[in-house]
Amino acid sequence: MREPTILATDLDGTFLGGNDAQRAELLDWIAQHRSEIVLIFVSGRGQAFMRELADTLPVRPDHCIGDVGTSVACGPEFGPLPALESWLDGKWPIDASARIEREMQRHPRLRPQALTGGRRRSYLFDDPVPAKAAAKAMRALGFDTLLSDNQYFDVLPAGVQKGPTLLRTLLALGLPSHRTLVAGDTLNDLSMFDTGLAGVAVGNREAALDTAIQNKRNVYRSPHPGAAGVHDALKRFHQLGDFHGFIAGHRLSQAAL
Repeated sequence: MREPTILATDLDGTFLGGNDAQRAELLDWIAQHRSEIVLIFVSGRGQAFMRELADTLPVRPDHCIGDVGTSVACGPEFGPLPALESWLDGKWPIDASARIEREMQRHPRLRPQALTGGRRRSYLFDDPVPAKAAAKAMRALGFDTLLSDNQYFDVLPAGVQKGPTLLRTLLALGLPSHRTLVAGDTLNDLSMFDTGLAGVAVGNREAALDTAIQNKRNVYRSPHPGAAGVHDALKRFHQLGDFHGFIAGHRLSQAAL
């Protein structure tokens, strides 16, 4: 019996990126192969947003990793995974939010994001200089930070981002990592590409992400935007079985030849 193909994909700019026709083609292809595909949303968005989205799309995700890897919901009921909950709770001290908020009062040029969940605190910035100063202060407190898309500033548990959480989720669910394709477009997706899993960076990717993946042979730099880039990579990835040569050689898309 053939192993399933796992698509672990960012949402904004990636799975939801491109135009209406490109999104429809991707969703139609997944619907036609639904029994062969495990679909995992891996987003900076919260679980509430992803549940609402799941109710509106013609294909429903099997699992959701949200809040930049700090929350996980699995299965038809989007329930917790005990192994992941224990790991994430252990990384996020009970006083973490209060300590972060107290320190961030020293950095007033960063603005709190209106809605955030999971084990994180998130802010917006306009100027990278004060953002980098705040990042240094957060690291001194023992937290990781992630700046992406020239505006988002996330304070995360040390060692937790989309990539590490995805690997632990695959392991907990018994899903094959060698059959997993990750997809993204900004620096908050870099940790997924850092896992060594096969990946596609869609054509509208952030310039800083493009620079960061220049030497990653596991990542295909698609010329196609958003959903079209995911679709192009996914259908070839699914059909070929052993795909590493194609991604490493950037021969995944005929358009890139």
